[in-house]
Amino acid sequence: MQKVTIIGGGIVGLSTAYYLQKAGFSVTILDEGRLEEGCSFGNAGMIVPSHFIPLAAPGMIAKGIRWMFDAQSPFYVRPRLSRDLISWGLRFYRHANSKHVERSMPAMSALSLYSKLHYQEWARTLPFDFGYLERGLLMLYHDVALEKEERETAHLAHRLGIEARILSLSEIQAMEPDVRVNARGGVYYPGDAHIIPGSLVRNLIQFLGKQGVTMEREARVDSFVSEGDSIKAVRTTRGEFTSDHWVLATGSWAGQMAKGLNLSLPMQAGKGYSFTLNDVTKNIRIPTIFLEARVAVTPMGPDLRFGGTMEITGNDHSINMNRVKGIVNSINKYYPDMQVGMPGKENVWHGLRPCSPDGLPYIGRTKRRKNLVIAAGHAMMGLSLGPGTGKLVSDLVEGKIPAVDLTMFDPDRYDRP
Repeated sequence: MQKVTIIGGGIVGLSTAYYLQKAGFSVTILDEGRLEEGCSFGNAGMIVPSHFIPLAAPGMIAKGIRWMFDAQSPFYVRPRLSRDLISWGLRFYRHANSKHVERSMPAMSALSLYSKLHYQEWARTLPFDFGYLERGLLMLYHDVALEKEERETAHLAHRLGIEARILSLSEIQAMEPDVRVNARGGVYYPGDAHIIPGSLVRNLIQFLGKQGVTMEREARVDSFVSEGDSIKAVRTTRGEFTSDHWVLATGSWAGQMAKGLNLSLPMQAGKGYSFTLNDVTKNIRIPTIFLEARVAVTPMGPDLRFGGTMEITGNDHSINMNRVKGIVNSINKYYPDMQVGMPGKENVWHGLRPCSPDGLPYIGRTKRRKNLVIAAGHAMMGLSLGPGTGKLVSDLVEGKIPAVDLTMFDPDRYDRP
C-alpha cells in the first residue's frame, strides 16, 4: 500500500485525507498544532459558488488605501519592511484588473460548484450531521455605487450559470420575518449553502481516525530531505517521516514552507475575526453579507455568527479589538433592532487566511518535486472549496485526470528557476 503524507490538517488537508483513504492509500496527516484549532473552525461556514471573483479585482487597491486610514475598516495592511510583502503587493497590484477577473471567473466558478457537489454528497453519506443547509446567501447594500456593482456581479453570475436574484427591501424582509432588515436592496444567490464548521471538522477528524488515517499532532516540519527531484522525508518536532507521496496543505504557512523546497509560492496571511451569539431568540434564516462592512453573518442552529475583516499583518495571532468593534458597529445598520454588545477578547476567534497575490488558490503538482502536490492559498474560501480541492488532489496522486481544469491554479505560476 502506497503512503501519502499530508502536511497541514485544516479542512483542505482533512478533505484530501478523506478521498485518499477511500482510494486505498495509507494516509498520515502532520500538523504543527492540535488539529482542533485551525482556520476551519471559527469561520462563517459559507459554501459560496456566488464568490467567483478573486480578491485581486478592479477597485480593491483604491478601497484598500482608503480603508487603511480607518481603525475599524474591513481591510488593513500593516506597513512593514518585508521583501515578501512588497513583492506580494506588487503582484496583487498587477492582477487587480478586469482581464484577470475575466480569466479567473470560470475557473473559480467550476471549482466552487464542484466542491458544493461534494458537500452535498457528504451531507448524504457521512455518519454525522454538520448542519448542511441550502438556504442561499443574501448580499445587502446601502450605497448606490455598491448596488450598481452588485447588480453587475449578478449579471456575471448568470453568464456562469449561477442563479442570482436582485431584490427590493420588501422582498428581502419577506424572507426574514423574524428580524427587521434595513438596506437599500440586495442580491440573493439561492444556490449557496452553509454549515456549522466546528461540527464538520471535529467529526471529520474523529471519522478519519476510525478509518485508519494517522494524525500526528504538534509535529512542526523543520526541514525536508530530498532525493533528486523527489521528497524522501521530512524532519519534524515529532521525528522523521518518510512517504511515497506528499501533499502541502499548510494554509498561510505554505509560502514559507515552500522556500525549503526551492519553490516560489507567494503568500500572505489575512487575519479575520469572528464571534458567536448563543441561543438567539429572533434569528435570521438566510446567511448574509453586509457589503459596506464586508461582514458575514451566519445562523448556526440557534446561534448566530458574525465574522469579517482582512488584516495583512503576517503570521500574527494578536487580536485587534478595533477591528472587532467595526464588525459590531455594522450590525445595527442592517439589523436595527438587534442589540449586540462588544464581545470580550476571550470570546473572539481569529484565523489566518492564506492569500495568494492573484486571489487564486495553488492546486496541482509542481515540476520541481515530482511526488508533491500543493493545495493552499484559498483565502476566505478554504472551507467552501475544501472537499472539491481534496478530491482533485486525490485524483492527482492517483494519476487520474482531474474533473476541473487546474491551469489557473498552477502552483508553479510564480516559479523562477
